[in-house]
Amino acid sequence: MKQLIHRATIINDGESYVGSILIDGERIAKIYRGEKIYKHEAGTRIDTGEYWFPKGIEREADVVIPAEGLLLLPGCIDDQVHFREPGLTHKATIETESRAAVAGGITSFMEMPNTKPPTTSLEAWQWKMDRAQETSWANYSFFFGGSNDNADELRRIDRLHTPGIKLFLGSSTGNMLVDDRHTLERIFSETDLIIATHCEKEEIIRANREHFLAQIPEDELDVRYHPLIRSEEACYRSSSEAVELATRLGSRLHILHVSTARELSLFSDQLPLAEKRITAEACVHHLLFTDQDYPRLGNRIKWNPAVKTMRDREALREAVRHQRIDIIATDHAPHLLEEKKGNCLTAASGGPLCEWALISMLDLALEGVLTREQVVEMMAHRPAQLFGIQDRGFIRHNYYADLVLINPNAPHLVTADSVVSKCGWSPFEGHTFTHRVVQTFVNGHSVYHNGAFCPERPASYPLTFGR
Repeated sequence: MKQLIHRATIINDGESYVGSILIDGERIAKIYRGEKIYKHEAGTRIDTGEYWFPKGIEREADVVIPAEGLLLLPGCIDDQVHFREPGLTHKATIETESRAAVAGGITSFMEMPNTKPPTTSLEAWQWKMDRAQETSWANYSFFFGGSNDNADELRRIDRLHTPGIKLFLGSSTGNMLVDDRHTLERIFSETDLIIATHCEKEEIIRANREHFLAQIPEDELDVRYHPLIRSEEACYRSSSEAVELATRLGSRLHILHVSTARELSLFSDQLPLAEKRITAEACVHHLLFTDQDYPRLGNRIKWNPAVKTMRDREALREAVRHQRIDIIATDHAPHLLEEKKGNCLTAASGGPLCEWALISMLDLALEGVLTREQVVEMMAHRPAQLFGIQDRGFIRHNYYADLVLINPNAPHLVTADSVVSKCGWSPFEGHTFTHRVVQTFVNGHSVYHNGAFCPERPASYPLTFGR
């Protein structure tokens, strides 16, 4: 079937223009760029504001989708999600969270290994791949988890379909901490795959915890103490050690969810992405929230690493603008609200973000924090380039038609009833967004339209990584 998305404002490859996209089956067949018409009056060229398209392009399509006034973007690629399957399916599943992803304009994801069992064997990795083929609404891939004792297993990884190796250099949900120095040296020296790291120094976290427990009763350690225990120093020390290791051994390192201004000194904004051996990711919650939001939102914004100060947030935003930070992701990590109760030591860390990540960043663009073109670059183009994902992340001829239509003038209030994620809550409840996802296409199929999913799940595919 041929579909024509007609007269949208296309944001792609660093520019915006009115155009039309012809989808033939799963791929983009043609891109029509609008051209302004000019007329001459008394020798002066006057812009009429009209656009020209080849006559009859509507006749090329079986279905015409009018899109005037809507933004058309390549589907987002999220390099850090936790979909909780297997073993934690009371919180979420690959099916439920991939639905939440496409509802938010995310058409491809890379899922993390801290499930039960953890994805630290080929058998566990293949189980997830098979499960995603059966149930995922978005294109999928799964990181292979490193552990203190599986270095030999890493040699057997399916390089074509695995984004990289995930190492927890600080403990978090699932407790996959890798702290054996010999193992780390071996992994960093033996693999040429991307090593994606969760960086928080465990010894500093433990010392901070003991410091506050010696002064304050545990039940009084509310979430405001979370960024003091999982501190700036804990993040910086761990990230700097990972950078030292990667630099010395020539590894390809990608540091996830950078949360502090201090860590930014470890990264470069002078090199093009293709030449970087050390890259970094910022997450939506660290670009939106600060420790000033803890009294209002409490454990709903408790993540590891912690949301920190206004200074940290502003530095991260600046780093995104200047590409010292390389991509924006979600760290979508749903828990039940019941699990989010307790003090800063007992409440679960993480929350759902897939549904609101893109529109929250577009709202930041409306405020002038970023540009729309930068949002698309950081959430679609650069993830595809960083990981070498084939035929996705851009609106280009013969690329897969992973696309999202956005209404930039559709204010809507987030309520618990509107949440797609299985966990059933949002840190944005009560907030009104300006932008809204109208329609999401995955491999040319309209999977989500005006708040409803298509009747049957269409085919999704494993991501293919060029090395």
